[in-house]
Amino acid sequence: MTLDNLNFETPYLSLDSEFYDLTEPTPLDDPYLISFNPNAAELIGLDSSTKEDPRFVALLNGTYLPKGARPFSMCYAGHQFGNYAPRLGDGRAINLGSINGWHIQTKGSGETLYSRTSDGRAAIPSSIREYLMSEAMHHLGIPTTRALGIIGSETKILRNQIERGAIVMRMSPSWVRFGTFEYFYYFKEYDKLRSLADYVIAESYPHLQDDEDRYYKFFCEVVERTAKLIAQWQGIGFNHGVMNTDNMSIAGLTIDYGPYAMLDDFDYGFVCNKTDKAGRYSYGDQPNVSYWNLTMLSKALTPLIDQNRMQKKLDDFGNFLYPDAYIDVMCEKLGLVLKLDEDVELITDLVGALQDAYVDYTNFFRTLSHYDGDRMPLYDIAMNPVVIHNWLELYDKRLAKEICTQSERQKAMLKTNPKYVLKNYMLQEAIDLAQKGDFSMVETLLHIAMHPYDELPEFEHFAGETPEEHKNICLSCSS
Repeated sequence: MTLDNLNFETPYLSLDSEFYDLTEPTPLDDPYLISFNPNAAELIGLDSSTKEDPRFVALLNGTYLPKGARPFSMCYAGHQFGNYAPRLGDGRAINLGSINGWHIQTKGSGETLYSRTSDGRAAIPSSIREYLMSEAMHHLGIPTTRALGIIGSETKILRNQIERGAIVMRMSPSWVRFGTFEYFYYFKEYDKLRSLADYVIAESYPHLQDDEDRYYKFFCEVVERTAKLIAQWQGIGFNHGVMNTDNMSIAGLTIDYGPYAMLDDFDYGFVCNKTDKAGRYSYGDQPNVSYWNLTMLSKALTPLIDQNRMQKKLDDFGNFLYPDAYIDVMCEKLGLVLKLDEDVELITDLVGALQDAYVDYTNFFRTLSHYDGDRMPLYDIAMNPVVIHNWLELYDKRLAKEICTQSERQKAMLKTNPKYVLKNYMLQEAIDLAQKGDFSMVETLLHIAMHPYDELPEFEHFAGETPEEHKNICLSCSS
């Protein structure tokens, strides 16, 4: 399919006009293509040759609209760092409609009704970060939005310094957030709250449409999806950085990549967002914050669902939904097939050992994937090998109870523990080159993102621990 064959649908516009605002994009000056993602293009049946079509840049820039596209921005509220903001919305994102169930959105397209005092623009650095990381998370097996392409421009915007404007085209099965429900709850527009719930069920939970108890079951599935998602974040070492309720997907996806980070040396209390002075959104607190956010969602749903029923499901989140999901993720990373009660203690001890070992999180698990009883490779990557030694004593005893062979375990672990993740220093290198007009590193990281578990000899230098001078880079929301 080419751009001539694209035909957008706009199901969200069937809702009341308060849900959105019809918004015309403001084009960037002298736009140019930074990168095109053929994998994302396949999702909407778009041919990879589209990259060569000059209308593709125009599509991202808002000067070319395919059939059926109707630009609009979505309205929502949200709790930001624990404080309720009654009206947020897409301040710099414009939706075009959906194709094959993927809702297409351009981020950085100019002011909208919800921009408040902002310019509605996105800078090249933040756009590259979102473009690459959404693809990386997908190939790591984590539910996420995707990105079709990214353009730069000569438009100057002011952030911490003068930057050039960019637009990234994002794709998602849903852009509805916890905060969308909060908006209509706090304004006491319960009929619109119900219509939103019906829309989301039809879009993301269609198997519940004809169920008399659909609203409660919908909430239960949101809780379950969120528990699994956060367990995957913790397992891979991903710190989101801004887990406001307006950045929480009602479909259980990773959305809104701002000041995120993949862990360097393991630090349970790591905070990647330098504006988060209290550490509310630290890596270790992500499970607790997700529970808090789900609690805010449950409050917004009280006109539709009994609060006591929802509280029982929330209790399940803390009692077993999240803990069990996390243990499952970690057992897979450790190559454990049998489920034994002692695994909880083994994993708890491992987290403590990693905290004290000063060891690169990704590198530790990839090295462990080759473990054959020789401990030296693991000692060599830790600043404090004694704690690794003590934990390996426990791990060896646990492996002795396994039913799979060493070879089978190693093979499975190498498919679970990535060799490559996109760390902030790598992304910064791509950004620095891109701002000089060299997009080769963006393409290199896109390729690495698509092959996180593979042996890529030419990129071996990205597989080791983060260079000391680049560890623990913190970013702001405008980064």
